[in-house]
Amino acid sequence: GLQPGDRVAIMSANRWEWVICDQAALGLGLVVVPVYTNDRPDNLAWILNDSGARLLLLENAEQWTALAGVLEQLPDLARVVSIEALPFSNGRARLLADWLPDGQPALQTCDSEPDALATIVYTSGTTGRPKGVMLSHRNILWNVSAAVPCYPVGETDLFLSFLPLSHTFERTVGYYLPMACGSAIAYNREIPLLAEDLEIVRPTLMIAVPRIFERVYGRLMEKLSGEPAARQKLFHLAVRLGWQRYQYAQGRATWRPELLLQPLLDRLVGAKVRARLGGRLRFAVSGGAALAPEIAQTFIGLGVIILQGYGLTETSPVIAGNRLEDNEPASVGTPLPGVEVRLGKGDELLTRSPSVMPGYWHNPEATAAILEPDGWLHTGDRAAIDDAGHIRITGRLKEIIVLANGEKISPVDMENAICLDALFEQALVVGEGKPFLGALLVPEAKAYAVWLRDLGLDPDDPAVDESDRVQEALLARLQVLLASFPGYARVHRVAVLREPWDVASGLLTPTLKPRRKRILERYHEVVEGLYAGH
Repeated sequence: GLQPGDRVAIMSANRWEWVICDQAALGLGLVVVPVYTNDRPDNLAWILNDSGARLLLLENAEQWTALAGVLEQLPDLARVVSIEALPFSNGRARLLADWLPDGQPALQTCDSEPDALATIVYTSGTTGRPKGVMLSHRNILWNVSAAVPCYPVGETDLFLSFLPLSHTFERTVGYYLPMACGSAIAYNREIPLLAEDLEIVRPTLMIAVPRIFERVYGRLMEKLSGEPAARQKLFHLAVRLGWQRYQYAQGRATWRPELLLQPLLDRLVGAKVRARLGGRLRFAVSGGAALAPEIAQTFIGLGVIILQGYGLTETSPVIAGNRLEDNEPASVGTPLPGVEVRLGKGDELLTRSPSVMPGYWHNPEATAAILEPDGWLHTGDRAAIDDAGHIRITGRLKEIIVLANGEKISPVDMENAICLDALFEQALVVGEGKPFLGALLVPEAKAYAVWLRDLGLDPDDPAVDESDRVQEALLARLQVLLASFPGYARVHRVAVLREPWDVASGLLTPTLKPRRKRILERYHEVVEGLYAGH
């Protein structure tokens, strides 16, 4: 009984049923509303009501149980369909296998206009209620067609899909693009099994966010620290010569005689790292946040080619990306063909193209705030563009800390530098309106316990994190990590948090970026404690 234009929500981990239902809905002129699997019930209810979803496809009993408490708040939701069995019955709920018609019914399709609404994607933003980004069929397909000529993707390629399909980055670049190119896609069982799945599936291409590479890098550095000095030197030499060889191949460096050693070092070092990623990876695309150049250079030096890209949900999503023949890891590459970019007030990056959204669902005020009448969209990111057209993102307009003395600091750059250290899983730099900078640090549990024992301290002592000894040692470590920052960008106090931030708690976005406002709210007293007496 659904009609073209009706909204259908999908809440499921990546699996082939997600794709089948998405294709079926789009083919009938329905509007797909993807929902994150671990979203809070109250937020899910808000999205379903705001979009007016008539049907919700969910995955399992766990999601159904979470939804049960808010069903009464969803008068427009006529049907809930579950891929897997449910523990109890409900008038609105059906099992997918029972709900689908028997036999082989005739295929039903609907001729949709190119500018008809295809999907509403609720942004995971770091503050406030999410906004529903409206994307048309033209928006998405134009973005795919602009990207295809820039990257050698074909029928022999195999993608491993693990970023949520509910995020536009994975949906466009890891689903619609490979479909357009005739590539195959394998679905990761779950993130804890990603390392195992990489070796089983042996993908040729992969779409990822920086946090994936940061974690692998952290484990590499942690393991390397326990190796003999000779092996450490061999590793770093392999990375350095691999990077030099890559720069030479890119036309950015001259040939040196020492590069003759690189093939041998690659067999000893790089090949082993690549084997852990399946051994067939031609390149990986990283997006969603900034990847530290040091991490990119390390992987590239080991023969794992990472191409950074940049985009927004509001642009379907790709705006720019590095290419295999022109890969500058300190940048997010050059715009896709047909995508216009320019710098506005405060060096804000603005963009215009046929993949820019028509607006936010039922939110004209928010639409007017981001989209100019002539089609230019405000990204909210500060940027620099060099003569070759490479875009370098320099920070967020709103993510600037202003100290009490007026000094301005970009906390994200400092946090990225801190998290290069395998000791730290997460970090948030604070200090808005304060006399100095502080930091909330979430250590990697095992590494932190070893570090404390090396200091002669008991990791299980509840008071150890606030001891003067730990404070002094952590600040000394941060001083080394942040040595390249200006003198006023120095952390003077830290608080250790043993509980990692995650998506389920609402402290991370689904692309694993910290929700700064929510973290500051959750740990308000901890932050204030950093400035007690000042």
